[in-house]
Formats: sequence, structure tokens, C-alpha cells
Amino acid sequence: MRAVALRFAFMLVTALALCGAAASGERLLLERKSPYNTILVTEDDRGMRILRFEKDGARQSVVKLGDPDHLELPYTRAIPVAFVFVEKPQNALVVGLGGGTIPGFLRKRFPDMRIDVVEIDPGVVEVAKSHFGFHEDERMHAYVADGRHFIERSGRLYDIIFLDAFGTDSVPYQLVTREFLVGVSRALTPRGVVIGNIWGRESNPLYDSMVRTYQAVYEEVSTVDVHGANNKIVVASPRKRSFSKAELVRRARQLTRQLQLRSDLGDIVEYGFRRVGAEGASGRILTDADGPELPAGPSGRP
Repeated sequence: MRAVALRFAFMLVTALALCGAAASGERLLLERKSPYNTILVTEDDRGMRILRFEKDGARQSVVKLGDPDHLELPYTRAIPVAFVFVEKPQNALVVGLGGGTIPGFLRKRFPDMRIDVVEIDPGVVEVAKSHFGFHEDERMHAYVADGRHFIERSGRLYDIIFLDAFGTDSVPYQLVTREFLVGVSRALTPRGVVIGNIWGRESNPLYDSMVRTYQAVYEEVSTVDVHGANNKIVVASPRKRSFSKAELVRRARQLTRQLQLRSDLGDIVEYGFRRVGAEGASGRILTDADGPELPAGPSGRP
């Protein structure tokens, strides 16, 4: 009952926050029912392709076709903070495909990286390929599977794991529990980090509990406030790291030059990066037992 009440409150707050999200001037390119969503693809006057999972819903992805370096949504410009912590990553896992913004950026900037993408909705994979320019190659593969099942069963290890799976209104509960995050930690290489995209406190009643749950699993947890959005980027590591914020800013500015980023990652780190201390302490640790029944997910192993 408690989980149902929290779910209803979260949906209500998020719905209010997303009201009017669809911009005027967009033309509808596709509307399709999938096993999990109503997929809508629109294009605005600037030629940006936009993915939503319901009419007037949040923009799940915004892609400028043919330009993987263009990171339109504010939170995506903060995602490269991962490379401040892991230099020259060899492999990465992206949970949640959307329009393929993160995998496309990774492929462009790290051509030798092995990239696995896991997406539960086969319709999203199809649309990412048909309308957003996403394509697989010998080093990048998309798997239609439940992200949790994939991580727990594949046995693969990654330098970076990006958790960017959203439904119409939230991160699925089964992807924020202690049990899930323990499984994620086991899928990391010794130098690995987890990058999680979640809604901030203003539209997420479970925000403090999500942060508290990360703290229960990882030795070091930090957050990055995203300027101009209510997203929070969580950076979690199984081991302590000794970087000061000044050192992180320096490394971020250097990385901006090396990767030729269009946004100064140093500014993003200086503005929003903070190590988590008391923040999250007021929340409770989220567990499988306290949430809704876990979905069976697609069958089959990657």
C-alpha cells in the first residue's frame, strides 16, 4: 500500500512538472504502440528529432541527425563526467536506449570502445534505428532485454555503466533498489563507475531514498546538479577516490579539450558537482521487498 501511494504521488508531481513539454511547431512523424509504451516521434523547426512515450510527455531523447556530438538535453551534457573518473574506458554498458544519444556520442568519441546497450522495449530499438540514426556495428550491440536481468545474468564487466532507463514518468522501481545496485557493482571492473540519471527532489518524492540506497551499496557517491533541468546525475564508485573538487574541475577542463566537447565540462563540474554527505540520510533504503512485484522481462540471455 505504501508503494502504491508513493507511486501515485510521484506520477502526480511529475505530470505537473511535464505539463506543456511538447513544444509548438513540432510535426508528428510517427505514433506507434509498443509492448511497453506509446512511442511518438516528432521533429521541430530546427530539425531536431524528439522521442516521447506519451502525448505532451517528457522528451526522452532529442537527436540532431548526423551529429552525435550535439547533446541537446541538459543532462546529456553532464554525462561525460564519467570520463573524469575513468580514463580511456575500454567498455561501457548503457541501460536505456531512447533515441540513442548516449551510445552515439560514445561511438563517435571512443571508436575502439565496446558498447553494449540494453533496452526492454523492442519498439524503442526499432524506432531508434528507423528515425534517430542509431545503428549497431562490430563493437556496439543493442540487446532487447530487461536491464536488470541483463546485468545479473550476462557475467560481463564494464568500466562505465550508464543507468538512463525511464518510463513515462520515472526510473522503474526495480532499477533503483539495493539489490539491483549490488548487481550493478558486481558488473564493474575494479576501476569502474556507475552514472545514474534520476529526477531531482522537486519532482521525485523518492529522491532522498534513491541517494540513500546508492550510499548503502557504494563507497563513494557524488551528484551533479544539471543546470537548467531537474535531473541529477549520480556518480557512484565501489572504492574511495582522492580527487578534490578543484582537481576534478581541472581534469574536466582538460577532458573538454581532449574530446573537443561543445560544452565545457569543467563549468558543469564546478557548478554542480558535490560529494554526498548527509544528503540522502533522511531517505530509506529501497529494497525489492518494499516495491511492486518485479516484472518477468523478456526471456533469453544476451
